[in-house]
This record gives sequence, C-alpha cells and structure tokens, in this order.
Amino acid sequence: MTAHQLNPNLWVDAYADYLFNYAISRVSDAEVAKDLVQETFFAGLKSAKNFKGDAAERTWLIAILKRKVIDHYRKSNSTKGKAEVRMSYSANSSADGDWLEERIADPFSTQENSTLENKELGLAIQSCISKLPLKQAQVFKMKTIQGVSTEDICNELGINPSNLWVMIHRARTSLMSCLNKNWF
Repeated sequence: MTAHQLNPNLWVDAYADYLFNYAISRVSDAEVAKDLVQETFFAGLKSAKNFKGDAAERTWLIAILKRKVIDHYRKSNSTKGKAEVRMSYSANSSADGDWLEERIADPFSTQENSTLENKELGLAIQSCISKLPLKQAQVFKMKTIQGVSTEDICNELGINPSNLWVMIHRARTSLMSCLNKNWF
C-alpha cells in the first residue's frame, strides 16, 4: 500500500472501535455514536479519491468524524424557538423528564397563562444567566435568545464552532442546575 492509498476493506476492523470511542465521548449516546461512525465510513468512501496521504488513514477518518459530530450538534440545535430545558414532573419517575415546550404546548395546562409564574421564571432565568461566566452568558444569549447564527457569533467573538457548542452546552448545564435549585 502506497502513502496515497486507502484500504476501506480494513476500516471496520481497524478503526471502528477507536472511532466509536471518540464519538461516544462527544455525543454520550451509543446509537448516535454508531450512526456517526457509519456516516464517517460512508463519507470516507465517497471522498477517498481526495485522500492525499498527508495523514494516516485513522487521522483522516477522525477528521471526517469530527465534522460529522459538529454537523450532528448543528442539526440538533437548529430548531429555533424551543426551550431546551428538561425537567422532571415526578420525583418517583424513572424518566429523564420531558421537554419544557411539550408541557407548555399542552392546551389543557393553565401554568403558561400564569403571569406571575412566567414573570418569576423569567427573573429566575435572568438571575441564573447572570451567574454564568461572561463569555458563556454572551454566547448563550446570542444563540438561544437572540437567534444569532453560529457563523456570526464565531466571527464576532473570534471563536470556532466547536468552542461555541462547548460554551452553549456548559451554559445550558449550569442554567439547568441553577434553575433546579432556585425555581423547579
């Protein structure tokens, strides 16, 4: 095998476990990680003619997988206008919780009509946002509240998309923890 040749017939045996471990550490969902590895192999096959041999096969496949992970998060975070806060309805439930917007969308629920509760929740959210590190709060507000595009945020703040998604994830985790303590 020359430096510029790939051997796709060996990819699954040689790299599947490594790629899966990489993916699962980024997405924390085994099924999603498996799908991303499979998509990586397909993308590798499609773009094999572009492989120049500047990097090892595994390094090249990891580069493809990194883009697949970023695309996964872009797709999952592209739905605008939905609250991405999970809450438990019952302490006795084994479920992780339900999406907050599903509960708000309940036509029989009167909670969303409570002006006082909405005002208190808004104040609790603002209070929790103010406790975030400055750049995290700024990124969270721009992306989630103002709906600024990923590209515009990255250009304005001089960060890359990976940094942006890490900051948003950390902000959401911190906000959920803060809201659980101070509101729910």
